[in-house]
Amino acid sequence: MGIIIKDLQTVQYTDWLDEEVGNMARDGLRTLVVAKKLLTEEQYLDFEARYNVARLSTTDRVARVAQVVESLEREMELLCITGVEDKLQDNVRATLELLRNAGIKIWMLTGDKLETATCIAKSSRLVSRTQGLHVFKRVITRTDAHLELNSYRRKQDCALVISGESLEVCLSYYQQEFMELATAAPAVVCCRCSPTQKAQVVQLIQKHTGKRTAAVGDGGNDVSMIQQADAGIGIEGREGKQASLAGDFSIPQFSHLARLLLVHGRKSYKRSASLAQFVIHRGLIISTMQAVFSSVFYLSSVALYQGFLMVGYATVYTMFPVFSLVLDQDVSPEIALTYPELYKELAKGRSLSFKTFFMWVLISIYQGGVIMYGALLLFEDEFIHIVAISFTSLILTELIMVALNIRTWHYLMVLAELFSLGLYGLSLVVLHDYFDAEFIRTKDFFWKVILITLISCLPLYILKFLRKKFSPPSYSKLS
Repeated sequence: MGIIIKDLQTVQYTDWLDEEVGNMARDGLRTLVVAKKLLTEEQYLDFEARYNVARLSTTDRVARVAQVVESLEREMELLCITGVEDKLQDNVRATLELLRNAGIKIWMLTGDKLETATCIAKSSRLVSRTQGLHVFKRVITRTDAHLELNSYRRKQDCALVISGESLEVCLSYYQQEFMELATAAPAVVCCRCSPTQKAQVVQLIQKHTGKRTAAVGDGGNDVSMIQQADAGIGIEGREGKQASLAGDFSIPQFSHLARLLLVHGRKSYKRSASLAQFVIHRGLIISTMQAVFSSVFYLSSVALYQGFLMVGYATVYTMFPVFSLVLDQDVSPEIALTYPELYKELAKGRSLSFKTFFMWVLISIYQGGVIMYGALLLFEDEFIHIVAISFTSLILTELIMVALNIRTWHYLMVLAELFSLGLYGLSLVVLHDYFDAEFIRTKDFFWKVILITLISCLPLYILKFLRKKFSPPSYSKLS
């Protein structure tokens, strides 16, 4: 039988093998050792019987099958060694530098030899020029692991390179200590990792840091890692499309990762935060108005808005402007890629936090109270006038608040605002059961609606203007 060797210990001893493989690895080549082993018929039948038993096992099937195969791979006859040049894709160095400047910690998990992994880490600029590189010595016992961890702990701003075998020992005895040191390192390189071990490392990072992880791979051995991560990104490579099909995202080149994260990822977070806050605001402001209305009329269970007005508020009157916020952007894609530090600010969670949530709750309560109390104070004769004044002010307030929070206008946003406003104007004329046709054509209706809307929106605009002037956001300094 002939197979490709993954461990030099399975080959018969040769004095030049380790040296030649090491020389190729230091040149950045991926080394392959090819060997063979001749089996007699009795040996093969014995192997086949043990293999079938292990394969049909109901517990620890994978480990038992691996053990049987490993028992066969002993004292094999060396045939040859080869070195394959694995060139980096275009712009890998620039992409890694952008991600590092964006505050993203990068771990490289590979099945390559220690020398090859170290060479790739340096050539790809995974480790910056100002940082050192600490190669974790091969450890077998608990004492060795303790000494090596203490040795690395004394290093400052130093990337870590560790083999899969040593990693297994450290995780067995000092999992907490190792993860604290590794997650604090500027970069980590794990070589000689099996597919299962790659997924285990991703899981440990999620467990010990509580942060989101993104796994990037281009081969079939990266599938388990990609599926374990919060965001799996597969690259369509020469090794096939297994990783691409298994991932949540598929990109043709590694360099596209920068745009995926720094541009689209940042936009997605900002837009989702803005949309979520406005959905909360839209629902809470009308709830506040209903609460004020019920409290004024002795906690009666009468609904403020009946029938189509209640349904139309959450659909045709406010849906399009609110959902058009998904087109908003604070900076252009070019600026986001030029200044990756903007992405680093997302980790602070300022766009969507308890603070922003309570701010929007207070805004909704203030505006709902102003609109309802204003309508109650200014109406004169009939109850239907309260509905016309308050509901018109409510729609205008919502449209104005959307407009005030847009940072970059898109033509669809303008159409959404005009369409909603025009549709509501048409409703004032058509829906005679909800609005007094004569009253909405009077000057009293217009000045009362304008006054209430100004009181509800103008203070917030002034506060936003002062905040932007004296404490501007970082993106506004670059626009």
